[in-house]
Amino acid sequence: MYRRPPGLSSPDAAPPAGYPRELLLRVLRYSRGVMDEIDPYAALGVSRTATEDEIRTSYRRLARQYHPDVNPNDKTAEDRFKEISYAYDVLSDPEKRTRYDEFGAAGLQPGFDPEQARAYRRWSEGARRSPFHQDAGEEIDLEELFGRMTGRRGGGFEGFARARHRGRDVQADVTVDFLDAVLGRELRLDVPGRGALRVRIPAGANEGTRVRLAGQGEPGPTGAPSGDLYLTLHVRPHPYFRREGDDLSLELPVTIPELVLGAAIEVPTPDGVATVRVPPHARPGQRLRLRGKGAARRGTTDRGDLYLRLVVELPEGRDAELEELAKGMEPLYADRDPRAALKDGRTGGSGR
Repeated sequence: MYRRPPGLSSPDAAPPAGYPRELLLRVLRYSRGVMDEIDPYAALGVSRTATEDEIRTSYRRLARQYHPDVNPNDKTAEDRFKEISYAYDVLSDPEKRTRYDEFGAAGLQPGFDPEQARAYRRWSEGARRSPFHQDAGEEIDLEELFGRMTGRRGGGFEGFARARHRGRDVQADVTVDFLDAVLGRELRLDVPGRGALRVRIPAGANEGTRVRLAGQGEPGPTGAPSGDLYLTLHVRPHPYFRREGDDLSLELPVTIPELVLGAAIEVPTPDGVATVRVPPHARPGQRLRLRGKGAARRGTTDRGDLYLRLVVELPEGRDAELEELAKGMEPLYADRDPRAALKDGRTGGSGR
């Protein structure tokens, strides 16, 4: 005789419909503490209780270390950089981080519905306590279990899902310009297999950011809604801006007179041209900061900063007058060795 498993409201109760079987199983595995996916916390080397600042600091450090510009033609570093970018995309977004903490990588999958997942988990816990589940260590045979519960042998879940399941979600890759990702814009993009679509790029998007276009996936069965389209963004490098987390950097060429005497200089920013003041007696390599001129911080109205690194630009060609000026400056170094730090052991060498 059929006996109702604990936790089910009636003999005909069924698991939540509308999810692919594999995704439901992944949620169940995570709830049991089994996870074979990349852990974004481990990827960034932070704890699960890390603050936003700790996550941002770790990302910047690792991004600098594994950036493709620093490691040209290094596939391992490139893969590590993508992993770091993906991890930061998850943990810098409060909603994604919450879903990952509760459901693991399954919670980040296209079309994931937290409420349905919770309902399924409650159901699965009841099912594991039922007479039909003989060993808590075994994987649940959903097909047989659903057939027993609904009285429909051979494909109980499939029949359930076929009646209510929406169209399949689709994934595609698109490439956007650097400033479109930094500032966020609505663009018309050619999407593989979908043609030209209007896509809103979220402000502060980065390499690996995913954008959902509702209803742009595969058509559903008769009367069922279409699935969604998920776009993975790839960002074209900028000719002179570089990105580290939410901050941007730029190497700013300056002349020797500008460096020594100070000057007001026009510089490009993501928002257009701005004027920056180079202080008198600035040093080559010194960094100036323009607050709020960096990338947007995801999920907030704040923005990072733009850092300008001063780089001395010498006149082109051989100029006799320039050479005379250089010779005239030699007495200024008479009592100072600009390479003294290299000789006193500060770099770890013997200095000999």
